[in-house]
Amino acid sequence: MTESDDLGLPVCRVGELDEPAEGTRWLVESLWGQAAVGFAAGLPKLGKTWLGLDIALSVATGTPCLDRFPVPDPGEVLVYLAEDHPASVRKRLAGLCRHRGLRLDQVAVHVITAPALRLDLERDRDRLGQTLARIRPRLLVLDPLVRLHRRDENHSGDVAELLAFLRDLQRTHDVAILVVHHMRKNGAGHAGQALRGSGDFHAWIDSGLYLRWQRDRIVLTAEHRDAPAPPPIALRLASGTEESGTYLEVLDSPQDNLSCPQAPSAMGDRIVDQLRSAHRPLTRFELRKLLRVNNQRLGEAITHLEGTGVLVRLQHGWYLAGHTEAITGPE
Repeated sequence: MTESDDLGLPVCRVGELDEPAEGTRWLVESLWGQAAVGFAAGLPKLGKTWLGLDIALSVATGTPCLDRFPVPDPGEVLVYLAEDHPASVRKRLAGLCRHRGLRLDQVAVHVITAPALRLDLERDRDRLGQTLARIRPRLLVLDPLVRLHRRDENHSGDVAELLAFLRDLQRTHDVAILVVHHMRKNGAGHAGQALRGSGDFHAWIDSGLYLRWQRDRIVLTAEHRDAPAPPPIALRLASGTEESGTYLEVLDSPQDNLSCPQAPSAMGDRIVDQLRSAHRPLTRFELRKLLRVNNQRLGEAITHLEGTGVLVRLQHGWYLAGHTEAITGPE
């Protein structure tokens, strides 16, 4: 290896670089890479915080995430929920523990209790780094990004500097970082490209988890920089009892499974979003005007959605299947 001097950078021949480990190294199998940075993202009220805490609890206890995805190498976890009082964080995690039959006092999840944490302030950056050095967690969960800074999320320079700081934390402390973020309301196409703000967000991630509505359920999709994406996963937020708590439940009966070919196209996502927001049937003319697309492309997407049972045609236009009772009355 060639060492650097005062005027240069460290370099070595390519054959002297460390060989990569066999296969993908997972923090949570299929969902999050070991020491990966990325987002758990979605629209409001889709369970992003519940997903982040489910992953945190799994990493801290070695229990399967979503009762399904193994954690090969559990360890300490550090979380900061900017929109939740520490007592609310305890309540959420206590419910998840009851669901899994765990004792809360034996869970290695550390909660930052500071009233505010600003990732764009040098003092808070230093304090976060010192906390990571002291606890040495395998995972850091920050929720949500919008409450953790005062930069312009649409400005590439501001975003790049913020993400560079998080990447530096990951490399310095060998820690996975999961940041809860929002997606654009009418974001079309690839889920990662629908993240709210600069395109730098999507370019930054090693692992990404995206929650969207589809066929009246929550669908979780994942992507990874260095591994294939698993199939989409249908979920629901189970309203647990006092004994079991609230948790995300995987829907795995045959009629609930979702395969990639059945997933709606980008245009299909946009159509579903418009109908969900409208709360009434929309005509083809209204959809064209809202989506600003040509008639042929719209027609192809509508045909696909009708054929897969997502849309139904009523007298006054198209409506989401399962929502027609509000218009037609019960049968």
